[in-house]
Amino acid sequence: MVIQNKFSKNYHALGTNITLTVFKQSNLFILDKSFDLIKYYENNLTVNRSYSEVMNINKSAGIKPIVVSDSTYKLIKKSIEVSQKKLGFNALIGPLVKLWGIGFSNQNLPTKGEINNVLNNINAEDVALNDSDNSVFLKKKGMQLDLGGIAKGYIADRIKDLWQAFDIMSGIINLGGNILLVGPHPQSKSNWSVGIQDPFSTRGNIIGKISVPACSVVTSGIYERHFVYNGIDYHHIFDSNTGYPKNNDLASVTVFSKYSIDGEIETTNLFFHGKPITDWKKNNSDFLGAVFITKDKRVFLSKFSPNDFELLKNDFKLIKA
Repeated sequence: MVIQNKFSKNYHALGTNITLTVFKQSNLFILDKSFDLIKYYENNLTVNRSYSEVMNINKSAGIKPIVVSDSTYKLIKKSIEVSQKKLGFNALIGPLVKLWGIGFSNQNLPTKGEINNVLNNINAEDVALNDSDNSVFLKKKGMQLDLGGIAKGYIADRIKDLWQAFDIMSGIINLGGNILLVGPHPQSKSNWSVGIQDPFSTRGNIIGKISVPACSVVTSGIYERHFVYNGIDYHHIFDSNTGYPKNNDLASVTVFSKYSIDGEIETTNLFFHGKPITDWKKNNSDFLGAVFITKDKRVFLSKFSPNDFELLKNDFKLIKA
């Protein structure tokens, strides 16, 4: 069914395609204002250009601390604090990602020696933060800070703040598959129906749908970027302890949360946990639930009821975690 008064615009930033959608609004300038906000944060946080605040930090690794803006410093501080917990998420993983190059023209299988050399430069304990002047210091040359695993979530949350300031009652922020649903569904006035990606198929091919209120939807999976070498499939989610892609029984994890930045972090951490968690975030209202899909096509729900989920593919089996 076509939703009346739906307004969308497509953009490209953060290395991905972006779609911003609002419903029943006359203030459509908010879409371009949102994109201006995205570009502002990208200019500060990117590591894919010669200049940004984060690139200044990386270029000064092992040399000197770099002072950054308040928003950049706060995001870096959170990313380092999470990384130091060693649950999977690691904002210093950049050198390892670049060494493998998975998903890029230089993808390859590095030697054990090359991997060991890089492992010396991805320890979050080797970062000095100074709250008094917002300075960040990477203690070793060769270290690289990369906020790619957390920046989209942070930016999505800031766009939501902007929309709420302009009384946007219902909309969808889609930052390349990182989804933030704002307000109630424009037709049902309550829950949204969200498709769960088939991790063994192309993007947009779903295995089922889940009914949720307004929330963030973030997925980590082995399907986005990978390559096959000598019959072995290597994906892009790297283990900071071994330097190799994390090997477990999970194909994907999707987290539904109040804040998108939390979803970014938790999808990575849950993927590294390696198996569904029955009582995940049981008493934390900021997390609605999670959907785990294993390599043998079992689907586990955490915090959700089977009534919330509609399975659409017969070759998958729904199991309550």
